[in-house]
Amino acid sequence: MTALTQYRIRAGNAAQLVRSIEEGVASGALRQGEPLPSVRRLAREVNLSPATVASALAELRRRGVVVSEQRRGTRIGDRPPIGSALSPLPVPEGARDLSRGNPDPALLPDISRALARTPLPVRLYGEAADVPELIELARERLAADGIAVRELCVVSGALDGIERVLDVHLRPGDRVAVENPGYAALFDLLRARGLAMEAVAVDERGMRPAELRAALARGARAVLITPRGQNPTGAALDAARARELREVLAAAPHALLIEDDHLAEVAGCALHSTISGTGPWAATRSVAKALGPDLRLAILAGDERTLALVQGRQRCGPGWVSHVLQRVVLTLLGDPGVTASIAQASSTYATRRERLLRALADQGVPAVGPSGLNVWVPVADETHAVGALLQRGWVLAPGAPHRLAGSEPGVRVTIATLADEEQARRLAADIAEVLEAGVPSRSG
Repeated sequence: MTALTQYRIRAGNAAQLVRSIEEGVASGALRQGEPLPSVRRLAREVNLSPATVASALAELRRRGVVVSEQRRGTRIGDRPPIGSALSPLPVPEGARDLSRGNPDPALLPDISRALARTPLPVRLYGEAADVPELIELARERLAADGIAVRELCVVSGALDGIERVLDVHLRPGDRVAVENPGYAALFDLLRARGLAMEAVAVDERGMRPAELRAALARGARAVLITPRGQNPTGAALDAARARELREVLAAAPHALLIEDDHLAEVAGCALHSTISGTGPWAATRSVAKALGPDLRLAILAGDERTLALVQGRQRCGPGWVSHVLQRVVLTLLGDPGVTASIAQASSTYATRRERLLRALADQGVPAVGPSGLNVWVPVADETHAVGALLQRGWVLAPGAPHRLAGSEPGVRVTIATLADEEQARRLAADIAEVLEAGVPSRSG
């Protein structure tokens, strides 16, 4: 019995089938990642023609609700853009959760102290959207990293800024070059907006120039690059790779470039940007990993036209990012003590990441993680590896949500709270045992 049979869909046309599947996801009856029957089988089950079912699934793909891949068929997306009544699976008691990409709470600054020291004037309609002092501080910090810009604005996090830039430049059906493996939430956003993804392989030094050139030749109208701390592999551009990518982008000046420096000062390495200013561009710099994920704020830089379009759309919607939030972030970033603690956090994360990589290497397990909060471990079977490691008390993230066609399986380990060397050695030993045991053969 399929999930759809259990769910008892009643659909008289394509629109009703779309609505029924969306309602199933919203209620939790259809779970994330759950496979759907083939078009012909589903057509028989709901008494519709295969053409009608194919049309409905195409619409669900456009909305980002389902994903179709060769050899894997069609399934509910890993994170479809539908609020669900289904609660996330709890972490088993005693298990270490290294799956979520979070920073270490112990390394975040004390927001309560910043609130007590922050002047909070009343902000009314019709006033400037951005706090000038925060904009100026952001401009200084970007300039220190080699990004000299005049135009900046404040957005509600890196993904919010990326979505706004995509919205003013692209339309459904446009193709976007993305890192593969890459950031799962970005993939979800692109699917939800009806944008097609051109997968570009990454190595430890980031996007591969030849593959980016091929993606642009296939019609990609935008390119999304993480210059350091790439999620999930930790890839980081060096000066030579950034220069190669700039040369590729210079040959396609029509393409929109978006750089996502989501880790910024806690990435653990210098920034090497691909921005040259020859075409439309934008760059986000988030404070979430350095100051705390609940501080939903990022600085967005870009060319004059892009920023003007984004600010115009922002005025049509929320208007501005809370000035209370902006001033708290300004207080934190302007505090020398906080600046020192961010630098210490970056160093600590680097130590924890390198410690796990050494421990894995000692066990003969290949892994990558040159920067950031994550280490990527190739595996033969993600489901088996994640399940077997859960039995040993480790919660790791399967790589599937991060992978497009052409990317090999892997698991993501968030090292942020892996503070003890003995824990790193035990985790590496457990990973090695699981990989050496292999995937159990089917019997019965």
